[in-house]
Amino acid sequence: MWPALAMYDFLLHAFRDKGTVPGPRRSGWRSDGAQIPQMRVRIGLQRCPQAASARELRHQKCIESGLGNSTAMRRDPAQLANAQFDVLIIGGGAFGAAAAREAALHGLRTAIIERSDFGSGASSECFKMVHGGIRYLQHADIRRLRLSCHERSTLLRIAPHLVRPLPIAIPTFGRGRRGRAFLGAGALLYDLLTFDRNDGIVDPTRRINRTRFLSRMEVLELHPHLSSPELSGAVVFEDGQMYNPARLVLAFVKAAVAEGAVACNYVEAQHYLWRGTHVVGVRALDRLTNETFDVRARLTLNAAGPWADLLNHTEPRLATARRGPFSRDAYFIVDRPPQSSYALALPGLSRDKDAVFSRSNRHLFTVPWRDKTLVGVWHRHWNDSPDAAQIDREELRSWIAELNTVHPALGMSIDEVTFANCGLVPFGETATQHELSFGKESRLIDHRFVHGVEGLVTLIGIRFTTARFDAARALGLLLEQWPEGRRRSRSDATTTIALPGGDITDFNAFRASCRKKLAGLPEPTIDGLVCNFGTEYRDVLSTLPDVRVDTSQLIGRSTLRHEVAYAVEHEMAVRLDDVVLRRTDLGAGVHPGRIALERAAEVMAQRLGWSSDRKRGEIELTERILAKHHARAAPSGQLQEAGYVTHQAVN
Repeated sequence: MWPALAMYDFLLHAFRDKGTVPGPRRSGWRSDGAQIPQMRVRIGLQRCPQAASARELRHQKCIESGLGNSTAMRRDPAQLANAQFDVLIIGGGAFGAAAAREAALHGLRTAIIERSDFGSGASSECFKMVHGGIRYLQHADIRRLRLSCHERSTLLRIAPHLVRPLPIAIPTFGRGRRGRAFLGAGALLYDLLTFDRNDGIVDPTRRINRTRFLSRMEVLELHPHLSSPELSGAVVFEDGQMYNPARLVLAFVKAAVAEGAVACNYVEAQHYLWRGTHVVGVRALDRLTNETFDVRARLTLNAAGPWADLLNHTEPRLATARRGPFSRDAYFIVDRPPQSSYALALPGLSRDKDAVFSRSNRHLFTVPWRDKTLVGVWHRHWNDSPDAAQIDREELRSWIAELNTVHPALGMSIDEVTFANCGLVPFGETATQHELSFGKESRLIDHRFVHGVEGLVTLIGIRFTTARFDAARALGLLLEQWPEGRRRSRSDATTTIALPGGDITDFNAFRASCRKKLAGLPEPTIDGLVCNFGTEYRDVLSTLPDVRVDTSQLIGRSTLRHEVAYAVEHEMAVRLDDVVLRRTDLGAGVHPGRIALERAAEVMAQRLGWSSDRKRGEIELTERILAKHHARAAPSGQLQEAGYVTHQAVN
């Protein structure tokens, strides 16, 4: 006992005093045993007058146009062409969106452009996990472990409606590396290394619990199919889970817009603009109108993910850089209601060749998500165009065969698959099919030192969880080239200020209040409003003031017409798949059905002035995208079943 306490005291001082984790400590326990009270902190910012004026002007325009709040997003490429920005961010995924919020909170005049829709790439295709870094324990990489834990805490703090704790059970078998003692020791060490994991998290439902152990009997009660003579129980640790990754990306973009940033989707950077060796913006293409224009900025961040290298290679002076390897990370969703609130780790057939300490094969996970189960993740080298990334049906068959080989009791069938996702992330260069070598960290390139080019930094992120931190690092490198902008900075605020809709101190109480106010609506509909929009759900319901909020307004299983209208009028949805896959729950792990697509398209057509041909084209395009994801319609009657299961899944 005393050695453990001594180690705890050492780690507490070592990590705190040496600044291993960025940001101030705000709650917890001092080494002398006295408790530090928890506080909700909203740090004031130093903002430049120009940015403040832009925010005030935008807010006034919102009021005059009846939008009601300054987070409303309207697509207006003219704002990009007619202004000089401090920072231009290319790419509207998790890393670009986080960078836009970071820059706007710094008081910088910020623009962000995305060649498709915000969060339409790897960010929305991710496994919906918010990793706290436990896997870095087997790599003996304490720095990354601590960083991941800190960033998981930040997301739980600033987006409690979109991120929640997720308990993960690792079954234990016999002794040795698969045994209770070995795994339990690792999990308890992880607890020790993440002693401050709940700092500043006011809501008790969003705090990460310590490691706990399940007996053999408890495991079998939760998962009867795990019956095995060697099963001794399970070790349970907690990570985080996103309710809707695309909406989390959008929340960062909306936060940036609220601070005066200009955001525009379906705008593609074609090539850089130059002044000598200095990048001063991009020539951009509006992919909806085919018009080109210049976006000028003092500093440029290329955060376009797997497309970042392709843009850089259009420039002769940057083309010497070799495109890094990417992994196509993939998983699928099955129509199995979760048996419990626990995710389950099962051994697969591949290994992480870089692990210092490892049980043996890497884990595959079955994860409860809403009324379904996520299964993954599989990795494959991807050398083709990022636009071509997808999963073929034979791959699904092989993955299910792998699961049924290592765990026959699952008895999984391809007919249960309702959706399949994949996205590209940096990968290790020495990986094989069965010996994986994962990308260690996000790729951050300061082109001053690599190519002698100023005003440009490239960021290719690897983990959604650390997007905010990596974005801050990238912005810091850019601001080194502009001392005046750096003097304005107060980046610590980005870990404490809630994202739009996230100003919630007790999520369960908030949800209970919403259920009472919206009695008569199905629980999945209410939970969707609460989790997707948080405190902004009232704005959603007021979008159609003359339309009653009742079940007659449902589109698909649980989505209201109001949500579709709100997506168009307030969230820059300009195509049907924007609404179906990234703004609402219509395509959340399932095909919503042809009738639902037609009804959603009609709501959009009324607001965007679509012709019948355009509406038909949008429906067909969305159908092709859903087919690419192997989307399958939900069985009839599932709405009644989903009420209970979804209640469990959003706790």
